[in-house]
Amino acid sequence: MNEIKIFSPATVANVSCGFDVLGLCLDTVGDEMIVKKIKNKKVTISKITGHDLPYEAENNVAGVAALSLMEYLNPNCGFDIEIHKKIKPGSGIGSSAASASGTVFAINELLGKPLTNKELVPFAMKGEELASKALHADNVAPVLLGNFTLIRSYEPLDIIAINAPNNLFVTIIHPQVAIKTSEARKVMPTSIELKKAIKQTGNMGGLISGLFTSDYELIGRSLQDEFAEPYRASLIPNFNQTKQASMEAGALGCGISGSGPSIFALSKGKETAQKVGNIMAKCFKNTDIEYDIHISKINTKGIKILESK
Repeated sequence: MNEIKIFSPATVANVSCGFDVLGLCLDTVGDEMIVKKIKNKKVTISKITGHDLPYEAENNVAGVAALSLMEYLNPNCGFDIEIHKKIKPGSGIGSSAASASGTVFAINELLGKPLTNKELVPFAMKGEELASKALHADNVAPVLLGNFTLIRSYEPLDIIAINAPNNLFVTIIHPQVAIKTSEARKVMPTSIELKKAIKQTGNMGGLISGLFTSDYELIGRSLQDEFAEPYRASLIPNFNQTKQASMEAGALGCGISGSGPSIFALSKGKETAQKVGNIMAKCFKNTDIEYDIHISKINTKGIKILESK
């Protein structure tokens, strides 16, 4: 195999109660990437569509991730990357993670899969570090593994895959305003009071239990954020109105996707998820802010191979 074309999906990180340690994989929105072997032992980026991003490998999240993996595997070839961005940077649904994860996945496939997808996570994290100034895996892990993922530990890295209930759907509204992850991190405190930490720990345990047992009511009760949402909500237009309207429309829970500005809601069943999407749209129709709506099942496979030759 000398060339591969892939779909690298968007993700929701944090999922309200799992700051930096929980994420889920979407199925209906993502980037497309083409990676080819080249003779020279280097990484080049020959084409980018959909957004203005750096072509220099060391300044691009996909290039940084690729260079990290090449340094480890030391292949006798290099790679050229095409990136067709369908996830806007700064959207809060894992744009940088899709590029970084997609690149290391594609290179690994072209080299005959010397590493497992889980083993690729640290290399994708290098791309995330360039984008957000922090090494976190709550986006790249679900891209590479699918479903929900829990980062139990970063040192050493310990990732647990969690299957989602079959009838769980995600609704996303992406207001067309950009919030950089690095900037969203700056508004948060460096420490959390014990009372909030106890609540957050209980909610995260409840959410994971609800996912394993398909207890939708428990999932809903657990989608509460004591860490990030109280500080980041003010950065997102119409957040409180959208959250309240989504809950009244039947969503199990609603919160900030990653660092925002996207807002996510989990629902039982596609019909409810679509109803929530309609209500979310109404919250922005009287504003001058453009927006996208995405409705998706949980993607259980992660990255998908579209073509190879």
